[in-house]
Order: sequence, then C-alpha cells, then structure tokens
Amino acid sequence: MKKILLLISSLFVSWSTYAQDSTSTTPGKFTFSGYMDTYYFGNFNNPKSQSNLGLNGTNAGNARAFDQKAGQFGIGLVQAKATYTADKVDAVIDLAFGPFADLGNYGNNVGLLGTPGSTALAIKQAYIVFKASSKLSFTAGQFGTHIGYEVIDAPVNYNYSLSNLFNNGPFYHIGLKGQYTFSDRAYLMLGVVNNVDNLFDNNKKKGLIGQFFFSPVVGWNVYLNAITSNEASQNTDAVNADNASYSLFDLTTTYQVTPKFYLGLNAATGSQKGDYQGVGGPATSKSWGGVAVYSNYSFTDKFGLGVRYETFDNKNGARALTDAAGNGASVNSITLTGNINAADGHILFKPELRIDAYNADKFEKNDGSLTKSQTTLGMAAIFKF
Repeated sequence: MKKILLLISSLFVSWSTYAQDSTSTTPGKFTFSGYMDTYYFGNFNNPKSQSNLGLNGTNAGNARAFDQKAGQFGIGLVQAKATYTADKVDAVIDLAFGPFADLGNYGNNVGLLGTPGSTALAIKQAYIVFKASSKLSFTAGQFGTHIGYEVIDAPVNYNYSLSNLFNNGPFYHIGLKGQYTFSDRAYLMLGVVNNVDNLFDNNKKKGLIGQFFFSPVVGWNVYLNAITSNEASQNTDAVNADNASYSLFDLTTTYQVTPKFYLGLNAATGSQKGDYQGVGGPATSKSWGGVAVYSNYSFTDKFGLGVRYETFDNKNGARALTDAAGNGASVNSITLTGNINAADGHILFKPELRIDAYNADKFEKNDGSLTKSQTTLGMAAIFKF
C-alpha cells in the first residue's frame, strides 16, 4: 500500500510541476461518433441450445465473447460517443447499449435502489485527460484496457468475432494514469486502478498498470503492457485474501509491410493465486497464456481479407475457458474475415468463417452429443458515423 500511495503522490506532484496556464488559446471542439452492428452466424454443429458458447460443466459456456447466438439474427452493440478536445483538456463520454454492451460492461451492473440493472451499465468509457504539458498528460475515470490487440468496438477490429485472448483478459479499468511522451516514437504510461472490469473495488487493494510504446521504424509499432493486482474478495476461499494475486503481461505489435499488407501479433501470459472477485481461484499460483497472429490484405479500397490464427492454453484452469466437463482447456482457432466497404465507408460488411478446436469435448450437436470442434459461418453488418 505504501508503494501505491507513493506512486499516487508522485503522479500528483508531477501534475503540479508540469501544469501550465489553463487558459486555452484555441476554442474547444466537440465531435460525435458511434456505430451499431447486427449479425447472423450459422453453426455447422447445429447445437440444440442455439448457442456458440459450448458447455463448461454448468450448461453455460465461454467459447465466444460476444457473438453468442447460433442460427438466428442478433443485435450487437449501439454506441454513442462524444469527445471534447481543447489545448489543455480532453473529455470522453462513450455510452453503449445492447447485448454486447451488457456483456462488455458487466462489472458496472451495480443495481438501482436494490433492484436489478443500473444506468451505469451503459457507461463504456467516461474519462478526462488533463494535458499538463506537450509531453505529459493524466487520465482519470473509466477507460478501456491498454492490454491486448483487439477492442470491444466492432468497426476497429478486422475480425468480427473476438479472440480468446480478448475474452480472457481485462475489458476496462477505473482509476488514474499518467503518460509521458518521449517522442513521436516512444511513450510510457503508468497508472493506479481499482481492479479489473468492475465499477467498484471489491477490496482495499489497488492495481498497477503500465504500457511502454516504441516504434523502431516507420510502420512498426510495439506495445509492452502489464497489470498486477489483488482481485480477492474477503473470506471467499482458503487462500488468505492478502496473499492473493493476479498479473498479466502482454505484447502487442503491428507492422504495415506494404500499403496493402498488414501484420499483427498478440502474445500474453498471466497468473492467478487465490480468489478473483468472489468466484474463487487456485490455492497456488496457476498460469495461462496464448498467442494470436493477424494478417490482413487490402485487394482494393473497398475489399480486404484477414486471417487470424490463435492458440490459447488454460489447462491449469485459472481462467474461464474450460471444456464441457468444467476442466481447464486449450484451444486452437482460425478465423477468416472479409471486409467490404459500402455507402461511402459508413457500412462495413464482414463475412466470417471461424473454426475452434479444443483439446477435449466442448460443443454440443443437435442430438445433444458432444464434439471437440465448432465451425461457424455468417455475416456482420456495421453502420458507423
């Protein structure tokens, strides 16, 4: 705790040291943006439950982050985002609604006067950026995680369905972070957050986050990311809550090989000991990890094709990815996604084929029998402005 308090104090001392006259010479500017998406995915297993999630021992699977319905049309997420930008301050109010918003912002469901549901569930991001100088800035509020290659926003990702690395990593944090930009080729971010994916802290511990970005050459970006935290709730398992731990280290790198050819890689390794926000956890430290490789090619300015290959290992059972019996599992996945631009870039069509192969039975068929693999084929339509 002393180290965390020292870090917070250092951030505020730096804030005061670098703060300049707050009078802006340029009027602030509001911008508004958003998107909505809808999809249909057929499942070649024709699962009885009409679900792409598979089973995990409690009839509630976890094989997909968002596009969970099989053989039926679905609505994903509706976003409304307002951004204010000025010389000394930025502010972002990013609201999201719909099934994917509920899944992505699940930790904000705090209830209203004792009843289910909460207006806070619609808050995807809400933060303020104070620009203390041209090189130093501070961000406070709720913001998307710095960890990983993919994000919640469907128009930003090349693939529509999200990776297992995304599904088993953080979605967002609430706290304070500072960023110092050394040059247009390097910056360092450090911060203090409540926890992972939760509006309120479930204990008195704070998490530490960090990111170091550098660009060795033009077109090649490298991000080294980390979080370490104690996510244990009190009196939840045999491991003393004070000795519990959660950590994740992540490498994300992208390279624009040619104007048409793009490569990306995401590799992560994590560990957990003790409880994780009241759902339990291992008595001794258990690890998980994975690697995903991305390749995109733009044939024209209106059509491109992308391939993602991913392997994810959770055989130790530290994260939610399990087989049908509820045991920790590993999976290899390949996803082929087309990107078709229409309506002057306001509509994205994403036809997608995805194959997931687990090391043990995971997915159900129409007759209720189980199999190790699942293949889905479908289309997503995304409107953005």
